[in-house]
Amino acid sequence: MCSSSWVILSFLKFFSLYIMPEFVYAQNTCPEVTQQLLKDGFHRDLLIRVDFDIADEGLESCRLAIKVYLPRGLYVDPYELKTLQQHNLTEALVMADEVDLEVPEYLATNASVLIYMRPDPKCITCFTALLPLHCRYYRPSESNGKIPVVLQSPEILIHCQKSFFSANCLKETEIATLCSQNNLDVCYWNTMKYQIVSKELELQVPVGLKDHLALVCAVTLITTGLCSSFILSALCKYGHFVHCSM
Repeated sequence: MCSSSWVILSFLKFFSLYIMPEFVYAQNTCPEVTQQLLKDGFHRDLLIRVDFDIADEGLESCRLAIKVYLPRGLYVDPYELKTLQQHNLTEALVMADEVDLEVPEYLATNASVLIYMRPDPKCITCFTALLPLHCRYYRPSESNGKIPVVLQSPEILIHCQKSFFSANCLKETEIATLCSQNNLDVCYWNTMKYQIVSKELELQVPVGLKDHLALVCAVTLITTGLCSSFILSALCKYGHFVHCSM
């Protein structure tokens, strides 16, 4: 009896010290999201990484997408996304009927983009996505040559064929949208809770100064006049004109 009791106590101790913490951790942990801005100036790349931290067979049956909310000072180019998709570099869906690439910030509206994430070849528990962003032009500023633009926290969507260890991180919200950019079938995606690792992303967009308005206008008019004069002079000197007679 003493021997069997000792074996049972040893097993319970081993379970509580080694197995139980891993089980509780697997049940309670939610994925970690890291966001990073690459490049400088008006053209940036948003790199997003989702790490589930623990490998699970059910995760292999899951598709992951992330919904990025863009303020009106940022936009994505649908034509650029189409080109990147043709080269199998990214897969994203703009959640808008039309994107005007020319309007300034004060005439634009907020937008959102759904990015279909891909498994990270360097991390078996990670998914990554890359989204090219562009800054819109702002009104001239009175004092500061840069205006901050803050990116909101994204929304993680997941669609699984099997259950997996982070099922307790699923929210009750369910969204119906395309299964992928190339698959027009509708899938039902669950939103997930997550832990944000990186700090809040803030871009510093360069803007002009109101004090420089007169100088910029003068230089622009002079440059336009000189270029037009050179073009007319070259046409008159080297151009061949055909006279049409009735």
